[in-house]
Amino acid sequence: MSDDVVDPYRDIRMTVLEHLGELRTRVMKALVAFAVGFAISWTWVEQLFVLLQRPLQEAAPEAALAQMHHKDLSEPFFVLLKTAMFGGLFLAIPVILYQLWQFIAPGLYPNEKKAVLPFVALSYLFFIIGSAFAFIFVLPKGYEFLLNFSADISQPELMMSEYLAITTKMLIGFGAIFQLPVVSMFLSQIGVLTHRHLIKFWRYSVVLSFVIAALLTPPDVVTQVLMALPLCILYFLSIGIAWYFTTRRERKAALAETE
Repeated sequence: MSDDVVDPYRDIRMTVLEHLGELRTRVMKALVAFAVGFAISWTWVEQLFVLLQRPLQEAAPEAALAQMHHKDLSEPFFVLLKTAMFGGLFLAIPVILYQLWQFIAPGLYPNEKKAVLPFVALSYLFFIIGSAFAFIFVLPKGYEFLLNFSADISQPELMMSEYLAITTKMLIGFGAIFQLPVVSMFLSQIGVLTHRHLIKFWRYSVVLSFVIAALLTPPDVVTQVLMALPLCILYFLSIGIAWYFTTRRERKAALAETE
């Protein structure tokens, strides 16, 4: 490179060992944030587990049907431990995303930084929205269907570990699928994805939405539809988002060519 050419990244370039050291620092800070979140969650872990039972209590026609059981003496401890870990991760996600941003930001161009920073903030927001949607609307309806499906021939004996597994799976699954508009915004803003690509594959997306719903939800039609329909809506919302950012980027490019 010529001495007359200024390298804007000269002062922030690092060796491989420096990158590894930076990565270790970011991972340690993320782990500390998780530990703090875990400690906070463990303080109220029983109340947190009771909160996770609320969709089941709303769905159960009788209070006895929502009663939790455990198969051995150690199960309650490990269930509450997993509950605190789930709560700790949920609380630590903003810090984890920020540490990830701090690690990758020095290697990005200015336009990429402008795209990534809102992406990091919106990811957490949409994760909360997706999890809340599942907690308030989907889980009560899904559990109601499952409880009533065989009510005439048997009564359920619900285990703590199994209930926690299916509930957290649904909360994480809905939080993940609600990232679709955010991912679409980021990819279209940097020019990797356009609304034309999304429109071309919309039929496949509908089929894929039901496949994903079948894999992530319990084996009942109600819960699967309650996940597949929002996923389809989010896909078409992503088309609109991609259209906005693509047309704006193309207009800027056209203006730059004319100048």
